[in-house]
Amino acid sequence: MRRRSAAGYAFARMNRQDRGARIVLRVDSETKALVERAARAVGRRLTDFCVTALTEAARDAIERNGAIVLSANDRAAFFDALVRPPNPNARLRRALREERVRIAT
Repeated sequence: MRRRSAAGYAFARMNRQDRGARIVLRVDSETKALVERAARAVGRRLTDFCVTALTEAARDAIERNGAIVLSANDRAAFFDALVRPPNPNARLRRALREERVRIAT
C-alpha cells in the first residue's frame, strides 16, 4: 500500500503538462541506493519520493529562514527606536524636502 504526504498527493495529481520543468541531479551510487531504498520503504516511485522530499525540504528551509530572529538586546534597541525615534538630522530633513518637491511636480 502506498502512503503519501500532502506534497506527494499534490505531485500525483499533476498532469504531464504541469511537469515541464526539470531538475537534474547527479549523486554517487551509495546515495542513489539509499534514496531508492527509502522510496521503496514508503511504497513510492523514485521520482515521486524525490519531488516530495525536495518540496518539503524547500518549504522547511523557507519557513526556518523566513523570519528575522533578534537577540534580546537587538529586540530592545528595535522597540526603543520605534517608541522613541531619534530626531531627524539635516540630511533626513533635506531628503524629505526634496521628496515633497518631487511628488508635487
